[in-house]
Amino acid sequence: MALSQSALSELLEAFRTGDGVDMIRESVRTVLQELVEFEAAGVIGAERYERTEDRVTECNGTRPKLLATKAGDVQVRIPKLRKGSFFPSILEPRRRIDQALYAVVMEAYVHGVSTRSVDDLVAAMGADSGISKSEVSRICEQLDESVGAFRTRQLDHSAFPYVYLDATYLHVRNKPGKGGQVVSMAVVVATGIAADGSREVLGLDVGDSEDETFWRSFLLSLKQRGLTGVRLVISDQHSGLVKALKRSFQGCGHQRCRVHFARNLLAHVPKSHADMVAAVFRTIFAQPDPEAVTAAWDEVRDQLAASFPKVGPLMDEAKAEVLAFTAFPKTHWRKVWSTNPLERVNKEIKRRSRVVGIFPNAAAVIRLVGAVLIDMHDEWIAGDRRYLSEESMALLNDTMDTGEHAAIDSGE
Repeated sequence: MALSQSALSELLEAFRTGDGVDMIRESVRTVLQELVEFEAAGVIGAERYERTEDRVTECNGTRPKLLATKAGDVQVRIPKLRKGSFFPSILEPRRRIDQALYAVVMEAYVHGVSTRSVDDLVAAMGADSGISKSEVSRICEQLDESVGAFRTRQLDHSAFPYVYLDATYLHVRNKPGKGGQVVSMAVVVATGIAADGSREVLGLDVGDSEDETFWRSFLLSLKQRGLTGVRLVISDQHSGLVKALKRSFQGCGHQRCRVHFARNLLAHVPKSHADMVAAVFRTIFAQPDPEAVTAAWDEVRDQLAASFPKVGPLMDEAKAEVLAFTAFPKTHWRKVWSTNPLERVNKEIKRRSRVVGIFPNAAAVIRLVGAVLIDMHDEWIAGDRRYLSEESMALLNDTMDTGEHAAIDSGE
């Protein structure tokens, strides 16, 4: 597309005079503005001031849009239409997450459930109240296709000795429109560490609650997609999840998240003693080998139970699952004794979801969270650094081949 005569004249004049004008930035701005107006003319069906039978609407002023470019910040003017909406494709967010966020906000807007914050987002994204349902549907279809392919992809390319499971909750309307009730829905995510030490996102689903039926369905879907070689599942102690694991992942170990257990433990002691109890509990995990860890657990159990009787039975019941990590390589302990790696994933999901507030439906949750997870997954597998070293994974894989379950103490 050639620059218009007026734009070219302005640019040449700026180059000639150089009156305080950053010529590179001005060049970028001019070209972007021309591309915007060229695309707008295609949508309108006519150039500015042109009379034609193909015209479908008219321009109704412009709105400014500040863009960050490699040449610096530039401001372009985006035409507003009397009928419908227009946002130039050249300025559309390129990251999948941004596209998903745009789709979710627009869908909420179309369904009439927008709030003042959503209204502000609509304006910031360069749209207006005339956003068309067809445009939202088109964006959603594209995202649903990529997210759907990611959620159903086969997992048989590698064994996954370590699998992390956790859930977070988001607010969703259970019916379209303003009449829908806002409910809290569980978003469950599975990540795994492959046999070579790389990290992947394995699955995502949304349900009304974390009951056993929902978790069993989710775990079964992972196995049907080819998930194998699971040695240890790391999760909290949610009753529905634990029951589902016993039915779906028989024969593999369960690591009860030590952080979640510590919170449960502190709930049985006075707040005035919480810091002391937490510090004593942490000493268990500072030991050099499995035997020392077990001995420290028993010692701490007796010490705390003497002052807080409810702690004794709690620690007795949880001992095997909280200390399951000791049957694996020493260099893996910090990575597998809690769900902290997955908690960071959930924090990113929450951060992105906070922008939306209330999702218009469960499909919108899948769309945005799926986009967040795809980008994370891509970053993980594209990086040169593995989550766990190949050397330490080789030691773990040796035990998988021989069937040994003794603790492995290794150095990297």
